[in-house]
Amino acid sequence: MSKLIATIHLLGLDVVDGVRRRLAPDERERGSVSIEQVVITAALLLAAIALVAIISNAIGDRAQEIS
Repeated sequence: MSKLIATIHLLGLDVVDGVRRRLAPDERERGSVSIEQVVITAALLLAAIALVAIISNAIGDRAQEIS
């Protein structure tokens, strides 16, 4: 009887493992989230640098007008 229970248990584990593999994202795409985050972060950093440059220019122009 215990051999039958062990066999059914292992079959159940195999089915669960198969379902997890099918539902889980592909292992080759594991780093894609990290790459996307790096690209988005770099774009935001460039936008912030551009904004600081624009504001600095505007402040410099206003300072020259005051003098």
